[in-house]
Amino acid sequence: MQTPTYPTAAFDFHLPESSIAQAPSDRRDASRLMVVNRATGSITHGTFADLVTLIPPGDVLVRNTSRVIRARLLGARDSGAPAEVMLLKPLGNHRWEAMVHPGGKLRPGRVVHVAPGLDVRILEVTERRTRIVQLEGADDDAEAIERHGHIPPPPYIHRADAAGDAERYQTVYAREPGSVAAPTAGLHFTPALLEVLTARGVQLADVLLHVGAGTFKPVDVDDPARHVMHEEWYQLSAETAARLNTARAAGAHLWAVGTTSVRTLESNVDPHGRFRADARETSIFIYPPYTFRAVDRMVTNFHLPRSTLLMLVAAFAGYELIMDAYRTAVREGYRFYSYGDAMVIL
Repeated sequence: MQTPTYPTAAFDFHLPESSIAQAPSDRRDASRLMVVNRATGSITHGTFADLVTLIPPGDVLVRNTSRVIRARLLGARDSGAPAEVMLLKPLGNHRWEAMVHPGGKLRPGRVVHVAPGLDVRILEVTERRTRIVQLEGADDDAEAIERHGHIPPPPYIHRADAAGDAERYQTVYAREPGSVAAPTAGLHFTPALLEVLTARGVQLADVLLHVGAGTFKPVDVDDPARHVMHEEWYQLSAETAARLNTARAAGAHLWAVGTTSVRTLESNVDPHGRFRADARETSIFIYPPYTFRAVDRMVTNFHLPRSTLLMLVAAFAGYELIMDAYRTAVREGYRFYSYGDAMVIL
Protein backbone atom coordinates (compact mmCIF):
# COMPACT_ATOMS: atom_id res chain seq x y z
CA MET A 1 0.00 0.00 0.00
CA GLN A 2 1.39 3.38 -0.98
CA THR A 3 2.25 5.75 1.87
CA PRO A 4 -0.19 8.66 1.81
CA THR A 5 0.90 12.24 1.28
CA TYR A 6 -0.34 14.93 3.65
CA PRO A 7 -1.34 18.53 2.97
CA THR A 8 0.27 21.29 4.98
CA ALA A 9 -2.89 21.71 7.08
CA ALA A 10 -2.41 18.17 8.40
CA PHE A 11 0.63 19.42 10.33
CA ASP A 12 -1.31 22.00 12.31
CA PHE A 13 -1.98 21.52 16.01
CA HIS A 14 -3.20 23.64 18.88
CA LEU A 15 -0.44 24.87 21.16
CA PRO A 16 -1.21 27.10 24.14
CA GLU A 17 1.08 30.12 24.40
CA SER A 18 2.00 28.93 27.90
CA SER A 19 3.60 25.80 26.40
CA ILE A 20 6.29 27.80 24.58
CA ALA A 21 9.46 27.88 26.67
CA GLN A 22 10.73 31.43 27.07
CA ALA A 23 13.88 30.46 28.98
CA PRO A 24 16.01 27.33 29.34
CA SER A 25 15.61 24.84 32.17
CA ASP A 26 17.86 25.24 35.20
CA ARG A 27 20.04 22.36 34.01
CA ARG A 28 20.51 21.31 30.43
CA ASP A 29 20.02 17.58 31.01
CA ALA A 30 17.10 18.07 33.42
CA SER A 31 14.71 18.71 30.52
CA ARG A 32 11.95 16.18 30.06
CA LEU A 33 12.41 13.45 27.46
CA MET A 34 9.58 11.80 25.55
CA VAL A 35 10.52 8.37 24.20
CA VAL A 36 8.65 7.43 21.02
CA ASN A 37 9.04 3.83 19.88
CA ARG A 38 8.20 3.29 16.21
CA ALA A 39 8.17 -0.50 16.52
CA THR A 40 5.59 -0.64 19.33
CA GLY A 41 3.90 2.74 18.97
CA SER A 42 4.51 3.40 22.66
CA ILE A 43 5.07 6.86 24.14
CA THR A 44 6.84 7.02 27.50
CA HIS A 45 8.34 9.80 29.62
CA GLY A 46 11.57 10.50 31.48
CA THR A 47 14.32 13.10 31.69
CA PHE A 48 17.03 13.83 29.16
CA ALA A 49 19.72 12.22 31.33
CA ASP A 50 17.91 8.89 30.72
CA LEU A 51 19.35 8.95 27.20
CA VAL A 52 22.45 7.16 28.48
CA THR A 53 20.34 4.05 29.10
CA LEU A 54 18.83 4.12 25.59
CA ILE A 55 21.91 4.26 23.35
CA PRO A 56 23.71 0.87 23.15
CA PRO A 57 27.52 0.66 23.18
CA GLY A 58 28.95 0.80 19.67
CA ASP A 59 26.19 3.02 18.29
CA VAL A 60 27.16 6.46 16.97
CA LEU A 61 25.77 9.79 18.18
CA VAL A 62 26.03 12.36 15.38
CA ARG A 63 26.03 16.00 16.46
CA ASN A 64 26.19 19.36 14.67
CA THR A 65 29.08 21.50 15.91
CA SER A 66 27.92 24.79 14.35
CA ARG A 67 28.05 27.84 16.61
CA VAL A 68 25.47 30.64 16.70
CA ILE A 69 26.90 34.03 15.76
CA ARG A 70 25.71 37.38 17.13
CA ALA A 71 23.86 37.92 13.88
CA ARG A 72 21.33 40.50 15.10
CA LEU A 73 22.60 44.05 14.57
CA LEU A 74 20.53 46.81 16.19
CA GLY A 75 21.00 50.39 15.04
CA ALA A 76 19.37 53.51 13.68
CA ARG A 77 18.63 55.01 10.29
CA ASP A 78 19.81 58.50 9.31
CA SER A 79 16.54 59.83 10.72
CA GLY A 80 17.34 58.34 14.12
CA ALA A 81 14.51 55.79 13.86
CA PRO A 82 15.45 52.26 15.00
CA ALA A 83 16.38 49.56 12.53
CA GLU A 84 17.46 45.95 12.69
CA VAL A 85 19.63 43.80 10.45
CA MET A 86 19.72 40.01 10.79
CA LEU A 87 22.76 38.60 9.03
CA LEU A 88 22.06 35.29 7.30
CA LYS A 89 25.02 34.28 5.18
CA PRO A 90 28.45 35.77 4.32
CA LEU A 91 29.03 36.47 0.64
CA GLY A 92 32.62 37.74 0.80
CA ASN A 93 34.16 41.23 0.72
CA HIS A 94 32.15 42.31 3.79
CA ARG A 95 28.89 41.50 1.96
CA TRP A 96 26.10 39.46 3.57
CA GLU A 97 22.62 38.26 2.81
CA ALA A 98 20.36 39.62 5.54
CA MET A 99 16.82 40.23 6.68
CA VAL A 100 15.99 43.78 7.72
CA HIS A 101 13.35 45.67 9.67
CA PRO A 102 11.51 47.83 8.78
CA GLY A 103 11.69 46.36 5.31
CA GLY A 104 9.79 49.15 3.59
CA LYS A 105 12.23 51.77 4.83
CA LEU A 106 15.49 49.95 4.20
CA ARG A 107 15.80 50.23 0.44
CA PRO A 108 19.09 50.06 -1.52
CA GLY A 109 21.33 52.95 -0.61
CA ARG A 110 20.03 53.31 2.96
CA VAL A 111 22.42 52.90 5.89
CA VAL A 112 21.91 51.48 9.38
CA HIS A 113 24.31 52.92 11.96
CA VAL A 114 25.08 50.13 14.44
CA ALA A 115 27.98 51.54 16.47
CA PRO A 116 30.88 53.96 16.06
CA GLY A 117 32.94 52.35 13.32
CA LEU A 118 30.23 49.95 12.13
CA ASP A 119 27.56 50.77 9.56
CA VAL A 120 25.44 48.48 7.40
CA ARG A 121 24.68 49.67 3.87
CA ILE A 122 21.76 48.17 1.94
CA LEU A 123 22.95 47.21 -1.54
CA GLU A 124 20.09 45.33 -3.19
CA VAL A 125 16.87 43.37 -2.67
CA THR A 126 16.89 39.67 -3.55
CA GLU A 127 14.13 37.66 -5.21
CA ARG A 128 13.10 36.29 -1.82
CA ARG A 129 12.92 39.81 -0.37
CA THR A 130 16.04 39.50 1.74
CA ARG A 131 18.77 42.13 1.31
CA ILE A 132 22.37 42.11 0.21
CA VAL A 133 24.17 44.38 2.67
CA GLN A 134 27.72 45.52 3.24
CA LEU A 135 29.41 45.98 6.60
CA GLU A 136 31.37 49.23 6.57
CA GLY A 137 34.02 50.54 8.95
CA ALA A 138 35.29 47.20 10.28
CA ASP A 139 38.37 45.36 9.06
CA ASP A 140 37.19 42.03 10.47
CA ASP A 141 33.50 41.14 10.15
CA ALA A 142 33.65 38.37 12.74
CA GLU A 143 35.24 40.62 15.35
CA ALA A 144 32.76 43.44 14.70
CA ILE A 145 29.77 41.09 14.86
CA GLU A 146 31.00 39.53 18.09
CA ARG A 147 31.53 42.96 19.64
CA HIS A 148 28.36 44.74 18.53
CA GLY A 149 25.87 42.01 17.63
CA HIS A 150 23.25 40.20 19.69
CA ILE A 151 22.42 36.50 19.92
CA PRO A 152 19.27 36.29 17.77
CA PRO A 153 16.35 34.96 19.81
CA PRO A 154 13.87 32.81 17.86
CA PRO A 155 10.73 34.71 16.80
CA TYR A 156 8.58 32.94 19.41
CA ILE A 157 10.72 34.10 22.35
CA HIS A 158 9.04 37.33 23.36
CA ARG A 159 11.89 39.06 25.13
CA ALA A 160 15.19 40.67 24.30
CA ASP A 161 18.27 38.51 24.42
CA ALA A 162 19.70 38.16 27.90
CA ALA A 163 23.27 37.70 29.07
CA GLY A 164 22.65 34.00 29.72
CA ASP A 165 21.56 33.36 26.13
CA ALA A 166 25.15 33.74 24.93
CA GLU A 167 25.94 30.51 26.79
CA ARG A 168 22.63 28.61 26.91
CA TYR A 169 21.71 29.19 23.26
CA GLN A 170 24.87 27.31 22.26
CA THR A 171 25.57 23.60 22.52
CA VAL A 172 28.46 22.70 24.81
CA TYR A 173 30.29 21.31 21.75
CA ALA A 174 29.69 24.29 19.41
CA ARG A 175 32.90 25.20 17.60
CA GLU A 176 32.56 26.65 14.09
CA PRO A 177 30.65 29.97 13.96
CA GLY A 178 28.05 30.37 11.23
CA SER A 179 24.50 29.65 12.44
CA VAL A 180 21.80 32.23 13.09
CA ALA A 181 19.78 29.71 15.12
CA ALA A 182 20.96 26.97 17.44
CA PRO A 183 20.72 23.26 16.55
CA THR A 184 18.48 23.03 19.57
CA ALA A 185 18.28 19.28 20.17
CA GLY A 186 21.91 19.50 21.22
CA LEU A 187 21.23 22.11 23.90
CA HIS A 188 20.32 19.36 26.38
CA PHE A 189 23.76 17.72 26.40
CA THR A 190 26.29 18.47 29.14
CA PRO A 191 30.01 17.60 29.18
CA ALA A 192 29.30 15.11 31.99
CA LEU A 193 26.53 13.40 30.02
CA LEU A 194 28.76 13.08 26.96
CA GLU A 195 31.52 11.61 29.14
CA VAL A 196 29.11 8.98 30.50
CA LEU A 197 28.00 8.08 26.97
CA THR A 198 31.56 7.64 25.70
CA ALA A 199 32.53 5.69 28.83
CA ARG A 200 29.69 3.29 28.01
CA GLY A 201 31.12 2.76 24.51
CA VAL A 202 28.93 5.15 22.52
CA GLN A 203 30.86 6.75 19.66
CA LEU A 204 30.63 10.46 18.85
CA ALA A 205 30.78 11.81 15.30
CA ASP A 206 30.67 15.47 14.32
CA VAL A 207 29.09 17.11 11.30
CA LEU A 208 28.60 20.77 10.50
CA LEU A 209 25.51 22.53 9.18
CA HIS A 210 25.10 26.28 9.58
CA VAL A 211 21.46 26.86 10.49
CA GLY A 212 19.69 29.64 8.59
CA ALA A 213 16.63 31.70 9.48
CA GLY A 214 14.62 29.57 7.06
CA THR A 215 14.38 26.98 9.83
CA PHE A 216 11.60 29.12 11.34
CA LYS A 217 9.77 29.74 8.04
CA PRO A 218 6.37 28.01 8.07
CA VAL A 219 5.18 26.15 5.01
CA ASP A 220 2.64 28.56 3.53
CA VAL A 221 1.54 26.52 0.50
CA ASP A 222 -1.14 23.83 0.64
CA ASP A 223 1.10 21.17 -0.90
CA PRO A 224 4.44 20.71 0.93
CA ALA A 225 6.01 19.62 -2.35
CA ARG A 226 5.72 23.23 -3.56
CA HIS A 227 7.63 24.68 -0.58
CA VAL A 228 11.06 26.13 -1.38
CA MET A 229 13.77 25.51 1.21
CA HIS A 230 16.57 27.97 1.93
CA GLU A 231 20.05 26.62 1.26
CA GLU A 232 22.28 25.82 4.22
CA TRP A 233 25.99 25.04 4.08
CA TYR A 234 27.21 21.75 5.53
CA GLN A 235 30.40 19.78 5.85
CA LEU A 236 30.93 16.08 6.46
CA SER A 237 34.61 15.31 7.02
CA ALA A 238 36.51 12.27 5.78
CA GLU A 239 37.04 11.22 9.41
CA THR A 240 33.30 11.31 10.15
CA ALA A 241 32.41 9.53 6.89
CA ALA A 242 34.86 6.73 7.71
CA ARG A 243 33.54 6.39 11.26
CA LEU A 244 29.94 6.19 10.08
CA ASN A 245 30.75 3.68 7.35
CA THR A 246 32.70 1.47 9.75
CA ALA A 247 29.90 1.58 12.32
CA ARG A 248 27.29 0.75 9.70
CA ALA A 249 29.34 -2.20 8.47
CA ALA A 250 29.50 -3.49 12.06
CA GLY A 251 25.72 -3.29 12.42
CA ALA A 252 25.66 -0.24 14.68
CA HIS A 253 22.90 2.35 14.60
CA LEU A 254 23.35 6.03 13.80
CA TRP A 255 21.65 8.47 16.19
CA ALA A 256 21.20 11.97 14.75
CA VAL A 257 21.06 14.83 17.25
CA GLY A 258 18.53 17.19 15.75
CA THR A 259 17.02 17.80 12.34
CA THR A 260 20.17 19.59 11.16
CA SER A 261 22.24 16.43 11.65
CA VAL A 262 19.50 14.45 9.90
CA ARG A 263 19.53 16.78 6.91
CA THR A 264 23.33 16.70 6.73
CA LEU A 265 23.47 12.92 6.76
CA GLU A 266 20.57 12.39 4.37
CA SER A 267 22.14 14.93 1.98
CA ASN A 268 25.34 12.93 1.82
CA VAL A 269 24.54 9.24 1.69
CA ASP A 270 24.40 6.99 -1.35
CA PRO A 271 21.61 4.48 -2.12
CA HIS A 272 23.60 1.79 -0.30
CA GLY A 273 23.84 3.78 2.93
CA ARG A 274 27.49 4.77 2.57
CA PHE A 275 28.85 8.25 3.31
CA ARG A 276 31.55 10.31 1.64
CA ALA A 277 33.36 13.48 2.63
CA ASP A 278 31.80 16.61 1.17
CA ALA A 279 31.19 20.30 1.83
CA ARG A 280 28.44 22.18 -0.01
CA GLU A 281 25.00 23.69 0.34
CA THR A 282 21.87 21.60 0.80
CA SER A 283 18.23 22.48 0.38
CA ILE A 284 16.94 18.98 1.12
CA PHE A 285 13.32 18.97 2.32
CA ILE A 286 12.21 15.80 4.07
CA TYR A 287 8.47 15.19 4.44
CA PRO A 288 6.20 12.11 4.25
CA PRO A 289 6.63 9.85 2.41
CA TYR A 290 10.43 9.60 2.57
CA THR A 291 12.79 6.64 2.77
CA PHE A 292 15.64 7.30 5.22
CA ARG A 293 19.01 5.87 4.20
CA ALA A 294 21.31 7.48 6.76
CA VAL A 295 19.56 7.84 10.12
CA ASP A 296 18.37 5.05 12.42
CA ARG A 297 17.42 6.98 15.59
CA MET A 298 16.73 10.65 16.24
CA VAL A 299 16.98 13.06 19.17
CA THR A 300 14.90 16.18 18.58
CA ASN A 301 12.91 18.98 20.20
CA PHE A 302 9.22 19.84 19.74
CA HIS A 303 8.65 21.94 16.63
CA LEU A 304 6.30 24.58 15.26
CA PRO A 305 3.01 23.72 13.54
CA ARG A 306 3.27 23.62 9.74
CA SER A 307 7.06 23.67 9.93
CA THR A 308 9.51 21.73 7.77
CA LEU A 309 10.99 20.37 11.00
CA LEU A 310 7.70 18.82 12.13
CA MET A 311 7.28 17.31 8.66
CA LEU A 312 10.75 15.78 8.89
CA VAL A 313 10.07 14.05 12.23
CA ALA A 314 6.67 12.90 10.91
CA ALA A 315 8.45 11.32 7.95
CA PHE A 316 10.78 9.53 10.39
CA ALA A 317 8.33 8.40 13.07
CA GLY A 318 5.20 8.11 10.96
CA TYR A 319 2.56 10.81 10.68
CA GLU A 320 -0.07 9.31 12.99
CA LEU A 321 2.43 8.42 15.73
CA ILE A 322 4.15 11.79 15.75
CA MET A 323 0.90 13.78 15.81
CA ASP A 324 -0.29 11.58 18.68
CA ALA A 325 3.01 12.30 20.44
CA TYR A 326 2.51 16.04 19.99
CA ARG A 327 -1.04 15.89 21.36
CA THR A 328 0.33 13.93 24.31
CA ALA A 329 3.08 16.52 24.84
CA VAL A 330 0.56 19.36 24.99
CA ARG A 331 -1.66 17.41 27.38
CA GLU A 332 1.27 16.43 29.63
CA GLY A 333 2.65 19.95 29.84
CA TYR A 334 5.87 19.53 27.85
CA ARG A 335 7.79 22.72 27.03
CA PHE A 336 8.01 23.45 23.30
CA TYR A 337 10.56 24.87 20.84
CA SER A 338 14.18 25.93 21.23
CA TYR A 339 14.40 26.10 25.04
CA GLY A 340 11.85 23.35 25.53
CA ASP A 341 11.93 19.62 26.22
CA ALA A 342 13.19 16.80 24.02
CA MET A 343 12.03 13.69 22.22
CA VAL A 344 13.93 10.59 21.18
CA ILE A 345 12.53 8.46 18.36
CA LEU A 346 13.57 4.81 18.46
